Amino acid sequence: MSPTPRPLVIKTTSGTERPEATNQAFTVAATAVAAGAEVSLWLTGESAWFALPGRAADLVLEHAAPLADLLAAVLDGGRVTVCTQCAARRGIGPEHVLPGVRIAGAAAFVEETLAERAQALVY
Repeated sequence: MSPTPRPLVIKTTSGTERPEATNQAFTVAATAVAAGAEVSLWLTGESAWFALPGRAADLVLEHAAPLADLLAAVLDGGRVTVCTQCAARRGIGPEHVLPGVRIAGAAAFVEETLAERAQALVY
């Protein structure tokens, strides 16, 4: 019997201006969900926009899975959070985000990253 994968916290700070970094964060998150890991994807900075309906389609990257599909996979098996301050700076409220997306602050991020066995990645 193989051990349970450790929790994975992924934070992405970029949006359409850095498509490869953004897509990589979502790809790793979706792949980890598929592998059975407990995944928490944090959308900060410009990536906060991807929490809104239809916005993931704005990122198109050749030879990469569509961002909307990756986001759906993470929402289906993991957790997606938008940074409170990032959301506020962009006028994004809980009523604007996709179902299943939460808005939370630094205390929640720190709690997740300091959890036993947690691995944090930042893109």
